[in-house]
Amino acid sequence: MKKLLSFLTALVLALGFCSTALAQPTGNTKVVYHIDDAETQGLKGLRNIRNHLDTSPNTIIIVVTHANGVDLLMEGAKDKKNGTEYAPLVGALKSRGVKFEVCEITLKNRNLKKDQFTLDADFTPSGVVRVADLQYKDGFAYIKP
Repeated sequence: MKKLLSFLTALVLALGFCSTALAQPTGNTKVVYHIDDAETQGLKGLRNIRNHLDTSPNTIIIVVTHANGVDLLMEGAKDKKNGTEYAPLVGALKSRGVKFEVCEITLKNRNLKKDQFTLDADFTPSGVVRVADLQYKDGFAYIKP
């Protein structure tokens, strides 16, 4: 009986260690940056992303914009406080693998057209749904600058 109890204890411990090892994340960290107001989050968010990649260059980053956050990716968009153009900063991050997405519901609600956005922008049917799916289905960490 003691041997059986010892065996079962050892088996439970071994299964516990295996499940813990299997639960550990593998591969690159994945992060979704959520921007819904370019005026308050634009430069700060782009700076956060640059710093993130400088520290952890293999991170997979997707930036999802909706509402006033889409202004970050419009042609000729600038920071209202200091006039810094967003496009060169976005382009530099895009060249490092960052993906930028614009909510198509916002386009419809604000009567915007896809050709008003930089070539670095991709489009998603719903920014909110995209953020939720990236978090829940794809295991992305969530950051809102």
